[in-house]
Amino acid sequence: MSVSTCGSSSSELRRGTLGVAMIVFFVISAASPLSVLAGGFPIGIMLGNGAGTPALLIGALLVLLCFAVGYTRMARHVTHAGGFYALISSGLGGLAGGAAGMLAMVAYNVLQAGIYGLFGVVVAGNLEAAVGVQIPWWVGSGAALALIALLGYRNIDLSAKLLSVVVICEYLVVLVLDIAIISSGGAHGVSAESFTTQHVTSGNPSIGLLFCFAAFIGFEASTLYGEEAKNPKRTIPLATYISVLLIGGFYTVSVWAMVVGAGADDIVGRLAAMEDPTTFLYALSDQYVGSGLTLAVRALFVVSMFAGLLAFHNAAARYFFAIGRDGLLPGKLGTTHARHQSPHLGSGLQSLIAVSILAVFAISGADPVLQLFSWFTNLATLCLILLMALTSLAVIGFFKANPDLATSRLQCLIMPALSGIALLVIGLTAMVHFDVLTGASSAISIALWSVIPVAAISGVLLALRLRSVAPGRFMALGRSAV
Repeated sequence: MSVSTCGSSSSELRRGTLGVAMIVFFVISAASPLSVLAGGFPIGIMLGNGAGTPALLIGALLVLLCFAVGYTRMARHVTHAGGFYALISSGLGGLAGGAAGMLAMVAYNVLQAGIYGLFGVVVAGNLEAAVGVQIPWWVGSGAALALIALLGYRNIDLSAKLLSVVVICEYLVVLVLDIAIISSGGAHGVSAESFTTQHVTSGNPSIGLLFCFAAFIGFEASTLYGEEAKNPKRTIPLATYISVLLIGGFYTVSVWAMVVGAGADDIVGRLAAMEDPTTFLYALSDQYVGSGLTLAVRALFVVSMFAGLLAFHNAAARYFFAIGRDGLLPGKLGTTHARHQSPHLGSGLQSLIAVSILAVFAISGADPVLQLFSWFTNLATLCLILLMALTSLAVIGFFKANPDLATSRLQCLIMPALSGIALLVIGLTAMVHFDVLTGASSAISIALWSVIPVAAISGVLLALRLRSVAPGRFMALGRSAV
């Protein structure tokens, strides 16, 4: 592997530049908390089990904590910019790694494209509400894409500074609203009705659970930045646990506050009666705090989506970099910028893919929310749930092959097995209910999730090609780069 030198490109990212706090900010911003609370959970509550959603969030949090035990144990020994791809390659072999790499690239590229659709609509709506100016949705999306392309091309520290400010502001405004609702007693008094059997099992809990898992998308970022972390063997596990607990705790409290604010028996009806359920948080803010906080929530909703777009752009760029460096894709993708040491070619390719997808949807006149956002973000969620299930199996495979590293049977074998089974069941449930999740016809739903086997087979073929021309590189797929 080449070592970076001043004025020349290298196959290494910038070492020792990110501490625990910065990686946590990347993970939380990828989860895009305000976007999820304002845009995702109102729909999840309505389609899922209503007031019982906070209990499902606790269930999702427990599964992810179980997953994180084996995930972080293995990440101590496999520090690589390839995230799930690297762990699956190391634990299940190069063919599975090739499939995982392509699945991850599909997931992060379509996820970002989908969020661009919602971003453009929200920007256009806020602009019209504020100054009466109407613009097409793709204008806001295109402007964000251009700025994100610039930030992704440059030094990662610039992105980290932006994300830290955004995340802090998001948490503050939502916590102010949570406190206001709870301190006022909400619609019918503060209660724990959300956690009763009656509400947890009402409606469609399986759909609600899928929305809960979708809310955690992005926590893989802790390992994606492993090569750039300070003391990665300590930093990555610590950042992962802090991120999952912060995200899960924040969502649970905030969604519970939303239920209290609207009333456990009334929230689904209130959401169903709204022309746009994504404005539900604005309504609660107006009711319990006032227009000043609502204005801040509106502005941060836009900024939150931008932060998520930036985080997912960085994740996709690092996947292109890692897989290019390993030889599955053209090697140029696996080099860094001579000055910024950023994965600039992967960043540029990700931007080109996003431009192409947005152009197709804009020219065809497709709905940017009901089609671009809904179809692509749910496809990405399904990909990432399956990747986590494969990663659980990879942890078991890795420690079976390296028993001297398996210091705890519970942490290295039993808990990964339990999380793998749970995630596989959740993934299969998502496939069965994919038409409900996307709002698409059965034919379109099948076409969307069929992208998954196509991507996996493509990855296997790329791995087979590498094995035939460079068996040594094939055997080294996903191996530790630090």
